[in-house]
Amino acid sequence: MHARAPAILVAARHHGETAVVARFLTGEFGLVAGYVAGGRGRQLRPVVIPGNLVDLQLSARSESQLPFAKIELTESRGPWLAEPLPAAAIGWITALTASALPERQPYPTLFEALQGALSAICHAPSARGWASALVGYEVLLLRELGYGGADARPEGDMAQVLAAMDRLGPAIDHYLLADRRADVMAARARLRQLLGRIS
Repeated sequence: MHARAPAILVAARHHGETAVVARFLTGEFGLVAGYVAGGRGRQLRPVVIPGNLVDLQLSARSESQLPFAKIELTESRGPWLAEPLPAAAIGWITALTASALPERQPYPTLFEALQGALSAICHAPSARGWASALVGYEVLLLRELGYGGADARPEGDMAQVLAAMDRLGPAIDHYLLADRRADVMAARARLRQLLGRIS
């Protein structure tokens, strides 16, 4: 297996003393995992951050082997991680993606939507400018995985966005994260609490 694609890093777990096992969402290959040698080193530590856009190269001798990943930073989310609201939003949306999607099934629409939602989180003047995009991504994720109903991306004030978040919460918990660790939904609860303070 040899592949190269633009990717969004959605999760990273320490492996050994200096390496990282990271998960990436790509438009062409879907969610893929890779072994990043030196991922905890000085050079790559700022790159191996969930939410970052990277140029990803994967190589493996067989389909069953965890591929080696080489990554180059395309766009960093690091500057926004010092702000509580954007950091909580980036943490939630990437953890949701990493936990809910099956491996190696392409979802090009979700890749584009996640990229758009992350850009909105980082470049909108306030949470009022990106909260609707984040909830719209949740709606799209449920729909793409076959659990979506008539929900649409909420338009309007923050109260409508929060009401939509509250409606979607049980479906996300039940359908997308039923067998996952509770700390993924805890990230959403933290984000909902922060957004509630500005409504």
